Amino acid sequence: MSENNVAMSAVQARLDYTFQRPELLTLALTHPSYAHEHPEEGGEEHHNQRLEFLGDAVLDFLVAAWLFEQHPDFSEGPLTRLRATLVCTASLARLAVDLGVDAALRLGHGEEESGGGKRPANLCDALEALVGALYLDGGLESVWTRLEPWFAREAETILAAESYLDAKSRFQEWVQAETGITPTYRIVGDSGPDHAKTFIAQVLLGERVVGEGVGSSKRAAEQAAAQAALAALGDG
Repeated sequence: MSENNVAMSAVQARLDYTFQRPELLTLALTHPSYAHEHPEEGGEEHHNQRLEFLGDAVLDFLVAAWLFEQHPDFSEGPLTRLRATLVCTASLARLAVDLGVDAALRLGHGEEESGGGKRPANLCDALEALVGALYLDGGLESVWTRLEPWFAREAETILAAESYLDAKSRFQEWVQAETGITPTYRIVGDSGPDHAKTFIAQVLLGERVVGEGVGSSKRAAEQAAAQAALAALGDG
């Protein structure tokens, strides 16, 4: 058995699932660079991008449905941000490594030499393609039965750290819950050359300035102002 076949078997073992159509697993773990260098194996289009498209939609649906059931007290905003954090590139790349996708991914020589096997975007794409392949081979239940424990642990970590909420979102939700007021932001200054400007932002509740922050963009400055306000008001 080749080294790659061993790695693919390891992916199935970690999933606790044996593909009835193993060609789907092979396709899911075939990067476009490999297909380009090996047209004899099915042509230059014989790679994982179509499965990635499918798996992305499957994951979005399953994670959304799961969060909807798990958090009946969450409104649309927190649900959307939590889902986005769970299925972001960094999160799915970690899941890919946990499943051994990095070792099983088939890459072209140049992509492999440049570290493509560890590149988060490649790992995320391959994980989504793997989900697409698993869905086609075994259906939605096969996908979620195997992935729910991982997403449950990830969600617990994210919720504990509130890392799915950026400072502006956290501040707005806290303030609206406490006062019913929607905070506003304004840029009160900037300095430096055009290619390296620094901005100063303030966040206000009504006419009262409750936080000020500095950042390399207007958005970053507003985030810093919101974090300052959270700290000053005791929720940061």
